[in-house]
Amino acid sequence: MSIPAEMRHITFNQLGGPDVLYLTTGPVPSLQSGEILIKVAAAGVNRPDIQQRKGAYPPPPGASPILGLEVAGEVVACGPGVTTWNRGDHVTALCNGGGYAEFVAVPAGQCLPWPAGFDAVQAASLPETFFTVWANLFQLGRLVPGETVLVHGGTSGIGVTAIQLGVAFGAEMYATAGSGAKCAACLELGATGAINYREADFLSDIKEMTQGAGVDVILDMVGAPYAQRNLSALKRDGRLVQIAFMQGNVAQEFDLLPIMVKRLTVTGSTMRPRTAAEKAAIATQLHETVWPWLEAGRVLPVIAETASWESVSKMHQVMENSSHVGKIILKIS
Repeated sequence: MSIPAEMRHITFNQLGGPDVLYLTTGPVPSLQSGEILIKVAAAGVNRPDIQQRKGAYPPPPGASPILGLEVAGEVVACGPGVTTWNRGDHVTALCNGGGYAEFVAVPAGQCLPWPAGFDAVQAASLPETFFTVWANLFQLGRLVPGETVLVHGGTSGIGVTAIQLGVAFGAEMYATAGSGAKCAACLELGATGAINYREADFLSDIKEMTQGAGVDVILDMVGAPYAQRNLSALKRDGRLVQIAFMQGNVAQEFDLLPIMVKRLTVTGSTMRPRTAAEKAAIATQLHETVWPWLEAGRVLPVIAETASWESVSKMHQVMENSSHVGKIILKIS
């Protein structure tokens, strides 16, 4: 196809709520060495997009200021040094930014083929959560088959991915969620147990569910209010993996003694600042291990909402309300 000089994309000219977002036009990204240009068909909405819109999560140096960390679409051009992709390939990509647009430039190593049988919406639902869960639960969390895991936010995009990947890997999964219906959704995805955090103390419930043992790994995005109870919920040699701080990052009167007594590991990471080489290494592992699970139906995309990108403000509001189960996807047209 002929690549235009201009494209449409979502932008905002002031920090604020979902209503600051609007469609505008700007230049199509130029390709750097090792990058491919993707004509975007669908893009995922993620919490970092919300934070960036509010001014709390600025893009790293050199990244596009346009929102959007994951897309699916067609390769329309390859930059110097790219040998793994060709024009016409259908890819899903973990972007460094720029996904809410008709075209986005992405390092080639951060792209993966659409799993067999997937469409653009399904493929676009994968990168941000699958890269994040693999890096944190499996790499940093050192999950071993047969171990037990507690996932906070079990019906978020991260949560539905973590539950399914853990089950496919042979772990016993538990989750917290904010309603009875959401807890039921966690169980349908394969969790052994689910705790409504609005009605129960997750620490006492997870101890009861595990016959007093606790769990081997906790994947947490809540932060400060859960910090002490997370340590108490872990077994000896357990690992707490922190991926966000939705309710704060400063824990008051935090008792560190359990870390020593139980030989705990407390770790965590963010995805966006990682190097292209680090992200490419994760992509390779996902392609080798997880893509066969997707193509066999052992792991499924969970799509909560799909809408035209003209409805981006509404979809940001859905994300902020936390009423959804799974991923929110924009169709780019």
